[in-house]
Amino acid sequence: MRLPRKNDPASIAARREALGLEGDADLSAYAKAAESVVGVVEIPVSVAQLRIAIGQYALSDSGEVVEAGRELEDVVVPLAHTEGSLTASLQRGARAVEESGGFRTHVLFDRITRASCFVCRDTGDAIALAAWIETRVGEMRDWLLAAEIPELSRHAVLREVKTHVVGPMCHVLWRFTTGDAVGANMMTRNAYALNMAFVGPQSPVAIERSMLEANMGGDKKPSYEYFQSGHGKTVIAEATLTDDAIRRVLRTTAEDLAELAWAGTNGAVASGMQSVAFTPASAIAAVFAATGQDLGMVGTSSMAHGTARRVEGGLHVSIRFPGLEVGTIGGGTTLPSARGWLELMGCAGAGRVYRFAQIVAAAAMALEISASAAMATAGSENFFRAHFERGGLR
Repeated sequence: MRLPRKNDPASIAARREALGLEGDADLSAYAKAAESVVGVVEIPVSVAQLRIAIGQYALSDSGEVVEAGRELEDVVVPLAHTEGSLTASLQRGARAVEESGGFRTHVLFDRITRASCFVCRDTGDAIALAAWIETRVGEMRDWLLAAEIPELSRHAVLREVKTHVVGPMCHVLWRFTTGDAVGANMMTRNAYALNMAFVGPQSPVAIERSMLEANMGGDKKPSYEYFQSGHGKTVIAEATLTDDAIRRVLRTTAEDLAELAWAGTNGAVASGMQSVAFTPASAIAAVFAATGQDLGMVGTSSMAHGTARRVEGGLHVSIRFPGLEVGTIGGGTTLPSARGWLELMGCAGAGRVYRFAQIVAAAAMALEISASAAMATAGSENFFRAHFERGGLR
């Protein structure tokens, strides 16, 4: 039978009955979050406690991220997952950092990009179009703010444009800021308007085809472009682990961790990996699932570049996330449970997205530290035993 597609109560009830799902369910809170709703999935949510020196950031009129202050806080982080030992491991890393003075987090950049493409007659025309587009960024920004087009978003502000010509193709990376929302829908609407209502009619050359997204950026997947230039929020978390905390909490040594970092970095380079890290996706996905983030964006958000360096009395460690695609308003963050977990961290609503991005980075770094410590032991025995003892089926 063909199931009804609407999300009114009658259609939801009809779908549930047709699929043999028992009992009444009030799913009205989820009707705007997804199509053809029939239920919700329950995922256990655990918490970890982190001590973080969180920066207070704001976006300047020119689009730069500016720090206004910093405060050391104890933060409770929700983690929705079914991965045995993830929370325990993350908490172990967080404890080692807390005993070493806490995490320090920094927001570097804030840009989200839609990668469009214009197909021209030949390379010469594509080059001419690229040059023309790059000289009109200010004009385009003003046009978006002034244009009386209902579909446009006033919150998505065009900041820069990057072009890349290959053959007759002029790839254009429209780079926006979108406030406290992830902004994918906002900047998609604005990029479409630029393509069809600004570039198309005014182009100095004939355009044979326009494509709103032509895959040069790497939307929802790792890419060199975003690894280097950023996408969403670019955040660095760092800590200086003391020798004592490494020995007592992590049960290894700074020398062993440095050796693992050396081998792991070279392994990442040899594989062509768009990351220098071990397992950031697990922590990021767990926080995303709890807080209503777009799970497809874990692909880009978990790109990471970790470093480790021996210093007097311990080990300085850091991790850079160039593409954290997070939001504290809109989308899944409006669902009751997601909003509650964001409120727990002081991250719900407007003005909180930079705080949230820093907490996500610190949580992922905590897991990296613990997992690396387990791998750094002789023969990686601790890593093996953790998975053997908590792995379930044998």
